[in-house]
Amino acid sequence: MLGWIYLKFKVQKTTNMSKHVEQRVGIFVDIQNLYYSARNIYNARVNFSAILKDAVGERPLVRAIAYGVRAQMPEEQTFFDAVKKSGFEVKLKDLQSYYGGIKKADWDVGIVMDIIKLQAKLDVIVLASGDGDYIPLLEYLQILGQRVELVSFGKSTSSRMRELVDAHLDLDSDPRKYLMPIRKSANRRQ
Repeated sequence: MLGWIYLKFKVQKTTNMSKHVEQRVGIFVDIQNLYYSARNIYNARVNFSAILKDAVGERPLVRAIAYGVRAQMPEEQTFFDAVKKSGFEVKLKDLQSYYGGIKKADWDVGIVMDIIKLQAKLDVIVLASGDGDYIPLLEYLQILGQRVELVSFGKSTSSRMRELVDAHLDLDSDPRKYLMPIRKSANRRQ
């Protein structure tokens, strides 16, 4: 069991629990965060199958949910179908346009709510995102004694997030495994 001390709004790890084959796992993927990190750092695509396989390991998978945004872009549905084929349930939101041309659609609150709703059924929560907006969630889960693991590109991950979690799968550690080259579409070739 994990032991935690909560002092002056800081969470400090006192012991660590290792991975065990009987731990029930839920993985929650912020598609936009991983997609843009892979594209900006490596000019590549994310291998969601490899991430799911390594994040779960030999442990039983309870839920694997990937959260994405529909932006009405070409080949978008093909991308979401590939994520689904990788073993994820895919939840989508439409990109919203606001006054002044501002466009927004993120899943931060939706991901947090799903994790909180499913937390009691899971021994391990795996968050696949490097977005520091999730720090309050990680602090809350650690206070509860929940094992939390992080999957992200270390180069674009909040250092505080890495401090708060029990394990971090750094996708930068093996780009050949976790990334795929961007395919040029036929209409782009000349």
